[in-house]
Amino acid sequence: MNLTFTVKAENFIRRMIRFGGGGAGAGFRLIVTPGGCSGFNTDFTVETEPFPGDAVIDSGGVRMFLPMETRLLLDGFIVDFTDTPSETGLKFYNPNAPAACGCST
Repeated sequence: MNLTFTVKAENFIRRMIRFGGGGAGAGFRLIVTPGGCSGFNTDFTVETEPFPGDAVIDSGGVRMFLPMETRLLLDGFIVDFTDTPSETGLKFYNPNAPAACGCST
């Protein structure tokens, strides 16, 4: 699986795990499904261990638990974090999106 997390995304995820109280072995379970106005619905939880079928990915010392559907949908993506007055949250970029698409998110 080819999925990249930026340092800003890793720092956000690290904070979520710390404040989620999952303990030393906890991880960030990212769930992405088709739908929503942007084409994806996202949700996350802090879990003490992965669910059956989750892949465990370590990025910058942060454990992420990714279900199969999430891995398929995000293959090749870059996950970033933004915090501006108008927008806060994880952002998903597809650097392989065709230029004619008009966007890469």
